[in-house]
Amino acid sequence: MNQNIPLAEKLRPKTLDDVLGQEHLTGEKGTIRKMMQNNSLNSLIFWGPPGTGKTTLAEIISENSGRKFYKLSAVSSGVKDVRDVIEDAKKQNLFSGKSPILFIDEIHRFNKSQQDSLLHAVEKGWIVLIGATTENPSFEVVSALLSRSQVYILKALTYEKLEELIAIASERYNQDENTAFRIAEKEAFIQYSGGDARKLINSVELVLNQFKNSGKTEIRNEDVLEVLQETMALYDKNGEQHYDIISAFIKSMRGSDPNGAVYWLARMLAGGEDIKFIARRMLILASEDIGLANPNALVIANSCFQAINVIGNPEARIILSETAVYLAVSPKSNSTYMAINDALALVKKTGNLPVPLHLRNAPTKLMKDLDYGKEYKYAHSYEGNFIDQDFLPVEIKDAKLYEPGNNATEKKINEELRKKWNDKY
Repeated sequence: MNQNIPLAEKLRPKTLDDVLGQEHLTGEKGTIRKMMQNNSLNSLIFWGPPGTGKTTLAEIISENSGRKFYKLSAVSSGVKDVRDVIEDAKKQNLFSGKSPILFIDEIHRFNKSQQDSLLHAVEKGWIVLIGATTENPSFEVVSALLSRSQVYILKALTYEKLEELIAIASERYNQDENTAFRIAEKEAFIQYSGGDARKLINSVELVLNQFKNSGKTEIRNEDVLEVLQETMALYDKNGEQHYDIISAFIKSMRGSDPNGAVYWLARMLAGGEDIKFIARRMLILASEDIGLANPNALVIANSCFQAINVIGNPEARIILSETAVYLAVSPKSNSTYMAINDALALVKKTGNLPVPLHLRNAPTKLMKDLDYGKEYKYAHSYEGNFIDQDFLPVEIKDAKLYEPGNNATEKKINEELRKKWNDKY
């Protein structure tokens, strides 16, 4: 009777204990488990790669809470669909006293007006919103909706978890189909899936179906490739190549190779990659890998991001190409990237050190009487707008976090710092 149900659907976890790979959310100390145990459900957004369990967690939460569950896909739904659900949810509230759950898959595909249509219902408590997205919510979800939701990050499944999933899928297939397949090699399945659990299970089912009446029982990598090679896309923007090619793109620019940069850019554009995703990654690279060696790089990358939102395809390719080449040929420095990482590590190690008195704000008479800000020296009152004084907590007053890079711009910065601070830089 279950012959028409896909294997991936049969294996969809029904409890948190069945979920693979999200222990930080579903484990004994996981935030989702605690939320369910305390029956404290607020609007939330699941952010993570495809096939990591976003929909599954939403359904488990709904089942556990006993709330009515509505499901919409942002790809095929509009404002009218959202309003219809909200009206029905308001009626459900009157009878059950519990706000229904509205799950929106790929919420990043909703435009601003569509997302705004959810705000009032979330604020009034008519619905509990659960959104799922593969894109950074900071960029793709309107700030008003984001501020009313808790974001939970789902991690890509590890190689070991994918191996475990293959074993589970093949065992269930053998049980349902009365077969005796043994998957001797798993690498091809895992490579093809790109870390997507659903895609992995579907590929296991497809391959085993292909060999079900062949007399073969042992499945090896070449068998998997024989079946799947014709269905492999040139560029799967939701799968492994999505991450491999963006990695090659970033590394080409970091490595100062404009040829590599425009080639991998072309691969992404030809495959239909989201141009905003590409532009965002160049924004990050401009700060992380170029930084103060060429501060204009961040300005150029930000202008690119703004411009492609106005222009769109196909002309956006020209702006993206110009920016990619500019970033590739720019001098490189990760000094500020390293500085903030070292500073965060120092904060974690030393805790909440007190702010030195001379740096504290003194808005009241009591604070002034306690010498808040008393010894502070106003830099503009001194020659060259500089006076030697300490700006770090006394416990770490000699810490050096910013190390100027070896490039023309930062060499000048280093010279100025040495003139001012002598032995500190």
